[in-house]
Formats: sequence, structure tokens, C-alpha cells
Amino acid sequence: MAEPWRDRARRAVEWNWRLRAAGDPRPHYVICGRDALAYYVARAMLESELPAGGARVTVVVPERYRSNGPDVAGLRGVRVVRSERLDVATFEAAGLAGATGLALLHQDDVGNLHAALCAQAVDQRVRQVLRMFNGTLAEGVRKLLKAPVEVLSDAEMAAPAFVAAALGEVDPSSFQHRDKTFRVARRADVRPQDVVCALAHGGDEQGVELLPAEQAGADLVLAEATGQPPGTEVAARRLVRARRRRRPVTMLLGAVRGFATRKIGIAVMLVLAVIAVLGALISRAEDVSPVEALYLTLVTTLSGADPDTDKAIDAQIMQVVLNLAGLALIPLITAVVVDGIVNARLALHTGRLQPARVGHVVVIGLGNVGTRVMAQLREYDVEVVAIDKNPQPRGAALARQLEVPLIVGDAALPETLAAASVADCQALVVASTDDVANLEAALAARDLRDGLRVVLRLFDGDFAERVDETFALGVSRSVSYLAAPAFIGALTERAVITTIPVDRHALPVAEVPVAAGSDLDGRPLDEVNRDGQVRLIARTPAGGTKAIWWKDLDPRQVIFAGDRLTVVARRRGLDWLTRHCAPPARSGPVPRPAGGVPHPTPTSEPGQAEWRVAAPAPGAAHPVPAPPEIGESADTISP
Repeated sequence: MAEPWRDRARRAVEWNWRLRAAGDPRPHYVICGRDALAYYVARAMLESELPAGGARVTVVVPERYRSNGPDVAGLRGVRVVRSERLDVATFEAAGLAGATGLALLHQDDVGNLHAALCAQAVDQRVRQVLRMFNGTLAEGVRKLLKAPVEVLSDAEMAAPAFVAAALGEVDPSSFQHRDKTFRVARRADVRPQDVVCALAHGGDEQGVELLPAEQAGADLVLAEATGQPPGTEVAARRLVRARRRRRPVTMLLGAVRGFATRKIGIAVMLVLAVIAVLGALISRAEDVSPVEALYLTLVTTLSGADPDTDKAIDAQIMQVVLNLAGLALIPLITAVVVDGIVNARLALHTGRLQPARVGHVVVIGLGNVGTRVMAQLREYDVEVVAIDKNPQPRGAALARQLEVPLIVGDAALPETLAAASVADCQALVVASTDDVANLEAALAARDLRDGLRVVLRLFDGDFAERVDETFALGVSRSVSYLAAPAFIGALTERAVITTIPVDRHALPVAEVPVAAGSDLDGRPLDEVNRDGQVRLIARTPAGGTKAIWWKDLDPRQVIFAGDRLTVVARRRGLDWLTRHCAPPARSGPVPRPAGGVPHPTPTSEPGQAEWRVAAPAPGAAHPVPAPPEIGESADTISP
């Protein structure tokens, strides 16, 4: 049934008023993307506690798309613009002119670059955050665009968490801030004087406790790196201890099994068994030594023997049988050689001809994340075997450069996993872009070996948590969830230094400036620390460049305007700190439309506003839809 026109008119009035720039002081962010990363960024912007009372969010998605994970267009409170192209007309329809920030989160590097250039034509001052995999292209983009731009790689940020989970270690990477280098480590692996703050305590039955109040009892800490990161050294030592000597007999049998088909192998074994039995009988009948018996058997089998009617009847029978076995053995040897050569060529083409390995890491899926994980594992001198359905995946060239074997095939098939020696590997990292395929491969690997450490990539963070609880496959990770804090920080111009992965959580390390007149201006430093949310590690005084680190911080010191506070925080804690360090909001109430129309609650039901930008005919100008007028439906606006 069609919606009553009065309801349509009321919603159009409310929507127009909510988007009216003069009466809405909230910052406006445009997010282009359709996967889980766009979802987490948009949701965080809607839930952020900004000084002006939140943010307005417009998401640009294609007309028809399938979401692999949570749907960004289904978020409550977002304005949806549907368009197949990210061009000037689309950005004008999304209200990019005058917006605070633009996030281009598609997985196509070139497409994001083209969209950034189009956005620059609409507004050169809007802050842009681009998602890119190619580091060389990212550097060029920073120099090319005139607008303020930040280029980030979600794969690069999430790869350390996958590597740490695969090695059974904490994140072995480190980061620098000003004049110090920091790393994440277990408390037992660092000196007490190097501990900066406690990050997590894992002894709680309810899960990991982040930024606990009890600093001394935490299992995971942030520490100052005074030399080579011990995490890398510890991981390397454990890898050396875990590597067993390869069994040459097992490898030889495996090579023989892979050389010929099963039927030909059985036939050869049967013929050889007959020859061996007859050789033993000849040794008894002729009363010769075993060496002479072997000589007589081989000569009789391979070249035949002159007939001798003076021999005993049993010797004549054995001679005939050996000649027949010799006639059968020669074609079988030829068949084995031909079949082995054909199988070897096919195996080399698909990567299945691999020696048996022990203690290596198998990476399934050489996309953005899998390629980064493979490269980082090789940096730590860990042996890697890669599996991908595509004969030429994104990371194929890097795999050849790093001499990593690439097996082409379905990772859910037992023969593919057997070719990669999954039964003897140290860990399995499943990092393809298909949640169903990843889950199938993980379950198939567990069938080969119980207790195998599996690091599973899943797009939906909630799905990853439930899979981890239900199937107990190992460690599940959501790349988008791990990388979202860095993108949010770049979009809101927070100085996010790095993101620390802890279990399935992500703790951003950020530097927040204190504005004059803010809530924390003139307050003691002790008010910054909040158990479970924010932990202060450094303070840089106003106008200075030298930071005062955690060792020299006095909780009674007063915070002044212009100070910069370096903290480790959860996302909500960072929102709280940003709000209390921001300048006071503008005084005066937000004007209301005549008639007292209340500020509507955002909704994602059929009443949610959606704009569609149709693709123009070749050579035609791009039409820009106008805002809905009273009496016109705000659900779908055709150009």
C-alpha cells in the first residue's frame, strides 16, 4: 500500500530541516564504500561523542551490491546516495561541498584515486582519507592531490595481528613516537623499568580486560624498546626449537607416491614381489650365495636365459615365470616414467609438486591481507606455503620474489591441503575475501589435524566472535574492525599514531591537542586516565617539541591550552578525551522550524532517505538531484 501523502510530506520537511546547513552545526562526513570497513567507520562516526552532538554521515553505495558482512546502507541515521560511479555529479548529490571529511574505502586503488580527483574538483579543502594497497601509488597520491589527504592500508595495519596469532606470540612489530620506540610484549619478557602501561589482562573469565586499573597484574604491556624487539627474538627461538628434522624415508616415500598413479604402482609392486620370491627360490635350488642369486635373477628377468633341458623341472618353471615377469616389468617401468613425467608437469603447473615440510605456516588467499601476512612472515624468516584459487593472485609476483611456493587449488579440498603439508605445519592463516570459503578451509584443515592453530579472517566482527565461541577453530580476526580506528582517526583529524591489536580488539595510540577553554584546560593530569578507557603515556607542553614521558609525569601537574596528550585508549575513551579537549561549543540553541517539528530520530526503516544518481547517456551532462520538496517522497529521488 502506498504511503499516505501527509506522512511523506512530514518526513520530507523533517529531513530537509535536519540537513539544512544553517541550522545544523554538526560536521558532515561522506563515506564511499560497501564492505565492513565502511560500516565500522560510518557507525563510529554516528556514535562518536563530538562537541557539536555527533556527526552527519552520508554513505555512497552502488545501486546493486552484495554486502559481505554488515551492510553500511542499513545503519540507522545515515543518508544513502546510490550511484554506480564516484564522479562529480555523485559527490555534488552527496553534499560534499563544505563537508568536513571524505572517506574513499573501496578496494580498488585506481578507482579510489579517480574518485579523489573528482572530489577535489568539487571541494579542494575537504579532508580525504583513501584506502590503498599499493604503497608506491599511495606516496604519489599524497603529492598529487591538492586537498589534505591521508592514505592508509587496512591490510598493512591488520597483518601484524595475523602474524602474531600464527606464531603464537604478541604483535612483534614496533612503532616510533618522537624520540622513543615502543612495542607490545608480555610482562615477563621486558624489564620492569621499561613498562609504559598495562594493555590487557587475560585471566578474567569474562574475557580480556583492556587497560586494567591494576597495572602490576596485567599480562600484556606496552614497553619501551631498548634494543631489538624481544618478541621477534623469542618467536625465532621457538621456531627453531619447533622445527623437527625432516624424515628422509618419509620424504622419499612421499615423492614415490606422487610420481605415479595408484594402479601402476600396485602393478609394479606385484611384479617385483613375484621376482623377489622367485629369486629366493633360485637361491635355494642352485645352492648359490644371495649375491649370485640376485645376479641370476636380474639377468634372467631382464635379458632372458638360454634354454637348458638338463635342468630340473622346477628350475625350468621358475625360469619361464621370470621371463614372463620380465616381459611385464619393462612396459610397467616405461609407463611409470611416462606417467611420472606427465604428473610432474601438471604438478609444477599447479604448484602441487612440493616437498614435505614441517614447522611452516600455510597462508590461504594471496589478496591484500594474505600478501602482507606472507611478506611479514618471510621477514621473520618463517617458511611459508601459499594457496589460492586464482593462478595469478595479487601476491603471485611477490611470492615468486620471496621464493614462496604457490599451490593453485581449492583450499577446502583435502588433496590441496595435503600438498601444502598442512598436517605438519605450525599454523594455518585463512585470509581470502570469502567468509564461507574461509570457514570451509578451516574446518577441512581441522579434519586433517586436531589442535591445528588456525587464524581465520572473517569480515563481520560479530560473526567472527560467534564462530570463535562455537567452533573453537582458533583465532578469528576481522581486518575491518582492526583497521577502522586508524581510518576514523584520520577522518576526524585525530593524530592516530598506530593501532595496537589485542585479541579481537584494537587500541589506538593517539596524540590529542588541548584547546583553550576546553573541559580539561586547567585540570590536573590525573583526570585524563580512565580505567578501561584511556591511559596517558606522554605530555608535550604548549609550544614545545620535547615530550614529558610516563616516568616523569606528575598526576598533579596542570594541563594548559596547547598541550598535546599522547594516550592509549579504546575508541569510546578516545571520543571522550577528544570531546573534553575540544573548544567549547557555540552558544545558542539550534533554530527549529515553524510549527515545532521535533528533531527526528534517525531510522533505517523504509522511511530512510535515499538519493539515486543515474548514469547519464554518453556525452550527456550529469544531472544533480535537488532536495525533496514538501509533498514529494524522500525515499527515492530520481534525477
